[in-house]
Amino acid sequence: MVGSVSTTPLPRLPRRPPGPGGPGGTAGPEFPGRPVARIRRWYENELGWTTVPGEPLRLVTGLRFDVLDVPAEAGTAALRHLTGASPVALRGDRMLILVAAGSAEELPGLLDWLEWGALALDLTALGADGRMAAPLPPEPPGLPGQSSPGTRPPRSPRPAQGAAVWLRPPEPGYEVEASLPTLSAVGGVGGAPDLVRLVDTVATGCHRIRLRRACARPPLSQPLAFS
Repeated sequence: MVGSVSTTPLPRLPRRPPGPGGPGGTAGPEFPGRPVARIRRWYENELGWTTVPGEPLRLVTGLRFDVLDVPAEAGTAALRHLTGASPVALRGDRMLILVAAGSAEELPGLLDWLEWGALALDLTALGADGRMAAPLPPEPPGLPGQSSPGTRPPRSPRPAQGAAVWLRPPEPGYEVEASLPTLSAVGGVGGAPDLVRLVDTVATGCHRIRLRRACARPPLSQPLAFS
């Protein structure tokens, strides 16, 4: 005998509300109004750069490039040693200069050779297994807000305060390695930017900032001497 089939409707599970980024992925605090998943695809597919899973969106250093993290003031003076295609980003009062992979490992020895090694400079490097905050792309293809031909391109949304932004963005379809400062370009050999000149200029700028801050400090009060 076949049992009767219950016709009682199953309870409906609550629907998961869509993220603020819609089907393209949630919009993180660094990219208001820009789906993070599409930005990730821009970095991975258009540039061939490796990103870190999850949010906030970060780039893996040490594979195709390393990063010099310096005060923006010191980095600005060193821009003349780069090419127009050399990627540079800003994050607050810091400048992130992309350099050839392996440069972070060479930095301590290079500073010693340039006679900067004995000083405590505000200069760090991200190399193998490092993580760099992904700057907001300059309206990459496929992202919302793209204008149609013949119309004025829309203004990019303002990134969150302290988020990284590109000062000189990378170019899709262009091998970034050719534009990165490297030790093999010492003396202008090979056409790539010279890492030695870049580091020396940045270190000089960091030292000037250090001296200026030291001079701006109020002198320590001396105890009064009584005879």
